Amino acid sequence: MPQQIDTWVVLAFCSAIFMIGLAGVLIRRNILVILMSVELMLNAVNLTFVTFSKALHHMGGQMSVFFIITVAAAESAVGLGLVIAMFRTLRSVDTDEIQLLRE
Repeated sequence: MPQQIDTWVVLAFCSAIFMIGLAGVLIRRNILVILMSVELMLNAVNLTFVTFSKALHHMGGQMSVFFIITVAAAESAVGLGLVIAMFRTLRSVDTDEIQLLRE
């Protein structure tokens, strides 16, 4: 019989992953690293949904994960397209260069 992990352990792991992603978004300047950090945050939320879905014996959380994964894939595709367009124009993927586009 497989041993089950407690819910609070998984939620602590999810919160640690989310905080790492949040720190990446707030601290880093490279747009690619920021996009990866957003994906890390979305995956932490997905794991939280699955954990509560399993704990409460309700499939709603797992169904929400499918929609979140779809939105995350679309966000990655659009974000990467914008990063490529920005790199072709500015030859940089630094967020400080994005500020120059406003002026």
